[in-house]
Amino acid sequence: MKIVVIGGTGLIGSKLVAKLKQQGHEAIAASPKSGVNAVTGEGLATVLTGADVVVDVANSPSWEPAAVLEFFERSSKNLVAAEAKAGVKHHVALSIVGTDRSPDIAYFRAKLAQETVVKGSSVPYSIVRATQFFEFLGAIGEAGVTAGKIVVPSALFQPIASDDVADCLAEVATGRPLNGTIDLAGPEKAPFNEFVARRLKAAGDSRPVMGDRTAQYYGAPIGDTSLIPLGEARLGKTPLATWLTSV
Repeated sequence: MKIVVIGGTGLIGSKLVAKLKQQGHEAIAASPKSGVNAVTGEGLATVLTGADVVVDVANSPSWEPAAVLEFFERSSKNLVAAEAKAGVKHHVALSIVGTDRSPDIAYFRAKLAQETVVKGSSVPYSIVRATQFFEFLGAIGEAGVTAGKIVVPSALFQPIASDDVADCLAEVATGRPLNGTIDLAGPEKAPFNEFVARRLKAAGDSRPVMGDRTAQYYGAPIGDTSLIPLGEARLGKTPLATWLTSV
């Protein structure tokens, strides 16, 4: 099976390409580095020739509201149009749990726009909405630095290891199109600040981490239902404690 991974050189994409190759598939890491640019359309026709599946895990280089919206809308429209011409049988998109519940977060609005494009195309699809990755807990903490301490939201959080995300994407990509959406989250749920505190402690960072229900996440307020699955969800197998031993 030929599977093209758009954004195949990034954190998730590189792991996914490796897993698919281990399974015996022809996995292609497509990105601007390899001459494939979904935003401009450059290289799409060539790389999609003979492709069975496309997995889109590309990320916008800018999170400025207008730029991130344009990135996901334009790249998705170009992708599904090129896939339809190439006869691609399955489009898989990686999105975010809670995209439809946090309209004040510009990045979430852009991902929801991407989902709309995918759902409206003629290509059979699967959308995997994942929670935040363990790998970004440290950066999230740094964004909350205030007067020598770290202040982050106290809302419920259920982050996941990127390896588990790649595993799920590999399973979905090699299966039948869902023509629907699934949620994917980590195996543990706790207040946001607890995860950040555990990550920083493991890194030897002694700064106190405080949970504040009014603290914002990427410039917007969040609550206990903003970032976690509300219904049935697939769960990753890696707890934070296990992941911390590998970093």
